[in-house]
Amino acid sequence: MHSVELIQKLSSAFGPPGFEDDVLAVAQKHIPPGYTAQRDSLLNLYMQKGSIPGAPTVMLDAHSDEVGLMVHAVKNDGTIVFTPLGGWVPAALVAQKMQIRNRDGELITGIVATKAPHFGGKDDKPPAIEQLVLDIGASSKEEALNDYKIAPGCPIVPKSDFEQRGDLMFGKAFDDRLGCAAVLEMLAAATNRNVNLAGTLSTQEEVGLRGAKVSVNRLKPDIAICLEGAPADDTLCEPHLTQTSLGRGPMLRHIDRAMITNPRFLRFALDIAERYKIPIQEAVRTGGSTNGASIHLANLGVPTIVLACPVRYAHSHNGIASLSDYKHMVALAVEIVKALNAEIITSF
Repeated sequence: MHSVELIQKLSSAFGPPGFEDDVLAVAQKHIPPGYTAQRDSLLNLYMQKGSIPGAPTVMLDAHSDEVGLMVHAVKNDGTIVFTPLGGWVPAALVAQKMQIRNRDGELITGIVATKAPHFGGKDDKPPAIEQLVLDIGASSKEEALNDYKIAPGCPIVPKSDFEQRGDLMFGKAFDDRLGCAAVLEMLAAATNRNVNLAGTLSTQEEVGLRGAKVSVNRLKPDIAICLEGAPADDTLCEPHLTQTSLGRGPMLRHIDRAMITNPRFLRFALDIAERYKIPIQEAVRTGGSTNGASIHLANLGVPTIVLACPVRYAHSHNGIASLSDYKHMVALAVEIVKALNAEIITSF
């Protein structure tokens, strides 16, 4: 399947933290031949081939969840109070379409309520998430509960369409469905008889890197690559501070809030990028974290790098990403895997 088709299917899938079933259903249709697939109780998906005795295990990880919401309560007027699943800026939610999966598994469209300027809305301060409600068109609590089958605990995600224009892709959940697509493509492309390759789509990253804490302990890898969709900063920062721009290649990060990247493995990856003329951006992040935080501290320590495709407006309804950045991310990760062996991994 073409990369864009795979990304579109994964991006469009419904999958907030804890409810990643539809994402895994898409992924399992595109697992390369020869790989087995297993799930655990957290919905982590494991993809492995037959084991090479004595060879080190390379873990390729991406997270399958997206930022979402959950129904908290229904008000008497039929509007819905919700709680966040992952990090949201409240302004990114106002007046946006959402989809609720109701008790029967149906998707119900709603709009996060906003006050029109005619009623003084232009003079209001930006609301907190706790002040927002979702309007599905119900006129009473009874209608929402009984006719629309909405109940506390029902999951919610943004409703957004995928589009491509030249090198640019527009859509939701690029953090981290771009990484999910990359893992699937890498399993097909990265061949190395010196290592055992295992792909994981880990769950609940957006609510505390939870799935990866389980998946890394199950696999017990010797080394790991996290494939991510990282927030782009090229429309936010002064030029000298910009480190994650669209169209300039994937990002390798030295540090974030929860991980200092293994400098020897990072240097190895940068050298591979230079050898194969793959554009790369280096980032020093003062906030945020990835599954790398859980993975690199597991067992007796796992050398881990985070390789990410820049995404403008991450954690919102609509992101923008570059197809060339994505392809360079896959290409670099494939070459890194091909170059690994037990002696190199031990040196990290």
